Amino acid sequence: MNRILGYGEDALTLWALRQRLSDILSVFDDKTSNSDWLILYRPSFGRQSKENRSVIASQEYVYLVESKWDKLSGPKECKLALRKEQALRHRILSWYLSRWNRKYLGEWASFVKQQQHDFKFNHKTIAPPQSLLAQNLEFALSQILEHCKAFSSEENVKNVILFFYRKGKSEPPSKIEKAFTFIPIDYSKVLQNNYVAL
Repeated sequence: MNRILGYGEDALTLWALRQRLSDILSVFDDKTSNSDWLILYRPSFGRQSKENRSVIASQEYVYLVESKWDKLSGPKECKLALRKEQALRHRILSWYLSRWNRKYLGEWASFVKQQQHDFKFNHKTIAPPQSLLAQNLEFALSQILEHCKAFSSEENVKNVILFFYRKGKSEPPSKIEKAFTFIPIDYSKVLQNNYVAL
């Protein structure tokens, strides 16, 4: 039988999304069946960054997820803060989700024309038509909103930070971003010489 072992934050995130999703989202009052989630693992939205992120769509909410880990040495600070560009990415994706609908499918240029005056994020612009970023966004937005039937506004978006720590060897930070729901996950029992089975 094949075994896949992974190391680090990416592997821990994939392990949690596959093995601990119901535990993670039990934090929220979401009635979606455990078998009815759409997960975009490390979606490409054109940002030149190495952060581990995922999008989870249930029937009720869209969860924008960032992952952090203790790097096998424990956190160096008691406060976990996202960089400005990470928090901005969440605000921009929430904006896209609240303004996208099926009438724009295949008509990204129309979306840009009708929505560009409301896109006000630090001199950034909406993804240009025909760009790879526009293609990725159009596909992801359509999939997410098709899956999240109850979506009506940014109120349906939940910002989440998963923090992976090892009980007894590291601790979750005591201070976190206010706009995010913080979910600590102990991964000490699934390690195999610093690797996790996927």
